Amino acid sequence: WLRAVGAGGQGRYATARADLAELSRVEPAGRWCSLALSTQASFLRQLGWHWRAHDVDGRAWAASDGDSEAAVDALSGLAADALGVGRLSVSAALLSRAEQVALDGVPDRQAVRLAWVHAELAMAGGDGPAAVRHARRAVELAGQAHPGLRRHQVKSAVVLAAALCCAGDFDGSRATAGDALAQTEAHGLEPLRWALACLLSDIGSPAHSPAAITA
Repeated sequence: WLRAVGAGGQGRYATARADLAELSRVEPAGRWCSLALSTQASFLRQLGWHWRAHDVDGRAWAASDGDSEAAVDALSGLAADALGVGRLSVSAALLSRAEQVALDGVPDRQAVRLAWVHAELAMAGGDGPAAVRHARRAVELAGQAHPGLRRHQVKSAVVLAAALCCAGDFDGSRATAGDALAQTEAHGLEPLRWALACLLSDIGSPAHSPAAITA
């Protein structure tokens, strides 16, 4: 599962899916099956396929079988899926439920992830200041977490850059996105690099030409 997560963070989805399929075959129900399904759903969301991700996250929730970590991944995934198709009230309800489950104790990465979804929900609702608050919380939590959460640290910066843009702080967004872009290049985090390039293609980058951003 960890190998699949690492491959997915680098955009090597086929490699990741092969490991996740094997994991689901070996354990067709329970904790690892649920985590594998949630990871598959996250890849679908990264490609913009929120309705397809919703079905997979629903299966992850059904398979979680009382495991807090698996349940929080599934519920936060479902919240992100609903957000992606404009069902903001449903997303908020699912996010609240995920936070209730998280009170039982979950890994650091999940507290960061919940902050991401809060920020994204605020952005979708047009509340820039709230989005910035939640995004800064994600940055803080990721910075305090285990050093191995490199991707979470970089993605938190990506979410903050988007939140600053939503709040109208374009200079702050450009600076944050530019720093994060360097990190995505250093660590091979291609999906996050794509997301930053999309943002910078809209608001411009003092350090990169339009042709470089398009490339």
